[in-house]
Amino acid sequence: MSARLSPRRRRVLLTADAVGGVWAYALDLARGLIRAGCEVHLLVLGPAPDVDQMAQARACPGLRLKAPALPLEWMATSAEAIDDASRALAGLVRDIDPDIVHLSNPALACSGEIEAPLVAVLHSCMATWWTTLRPATPMPADLHQRCDRIRRGLATAEAVIAPSRSFAALARATYPAVDPFVVRNGRAAPPAATGNAERSGVFAAGRLWDEAKGAAVLDAAAARLDRKITAAGPLRTPGAPASGSIELPHLHLLGAIGPEEVRRRLARSAVYVSAARYEPFGLGVLEAAQAGCALVLSDIPTHRELWNGAASFFPPDDAAALAATITSLDRHDQREALATAARMRAARYDVGSMIAGTAALHDWVLAYHARRGAA
Repeated sequence: MSARLSPRRRRVLLTADAVGGVWAYALDLARGLIRAGCEVHLLVLGPAPDVDQMAQARACPGLRLKAPALPLEWMATSAEAIDDASRALAGLVRDIDPDIVHLSNPALACSGEIEAPLVAVLHSCMATWWTTLRPATPMPADLHQRCDRIRRGLATAEAVIAPSRSFAALARATYPAVDPFVVRNGRAAPPAATGNAERSGVFAAGRLWDEAKGAAVLDAAAARLDRKITAAGPLRTPGAPASGSIELPHLHLLGAIGPEEVRRRLARSAVYVSAARYEPFGLGVLEAAQAGCALVLSDIPTHRELWNGAASFFPPDDAAALAATITSLDRHDQREALATAARMRAARYDVGSMIAGTAALHDWVLAYHARRGAA
């Protein structure tokens, strides 16, 4: 092993994927750690970042990025392919020789070969996704094997992070040996809007192909309304043929758009909707609240934990209730009051708190690792 960096110049290896919100999380965390004096290496697993994402990474001074083409656990061809990727990742860790590994893809620690102190982040997982969406259906054997890799990877970590108390409780029920630390996600608030541009319309964004996001319920609600609901996000699973796209005929679909365009849409939208049935945190909801949208959210544990008193809720899977809730916000004063409450609540989930909480946990893990090594 090479000479270690001084504590003020800690070398941190982050992993992320470019498929969903983990990308934004990783870049925000990397920026904060670099500002704190760390040397940060980011390994992007799964599909390579697109042009816009690469531009975002280049705008992060000092970030050292690699995309080693290792599969995500849910995209790997088999459970055995996850084992191969885990061993390959351990090799990359040895090459980089970090002081600590911050792993957003716990399944890829399943080989047990990562020698550096390890923090695993459970942003979501296939096991909790399945038990939430299909609680009465036995998990297929292949999926069970993939989830076993997640369990084994989590077991190798000195600490596990969950982004909300609700999801931490679900993780404990799913992986009884795991007791996650809760470090809530955060985003930097956008600059305050200038002028008095009139807000209008209903907006939603996310992975529309993922049934956990409730796009079908959103589409059914749109069929009941006399106004359009605009939705941004990809319509098919990464790597799937175009014929596998979800059909949402009642929504005004924008397809996948970049983060700047999402921010512009949020700044002009009156209402933001999340019809998610499964949501470990919900960065999209946070960004909408920061942008000044009134929130209409499915009544699931995470949304209640984070936004109770600052959003209007409707029963999950109830398109009629969703349509009625949107209609109930036609009054400008009521909508503005809800938007103000959401913006105030969003201030609790700032990126500085996320970075500070993560860095404090890194300190704890490194101290624990040192004590264990001395013993």
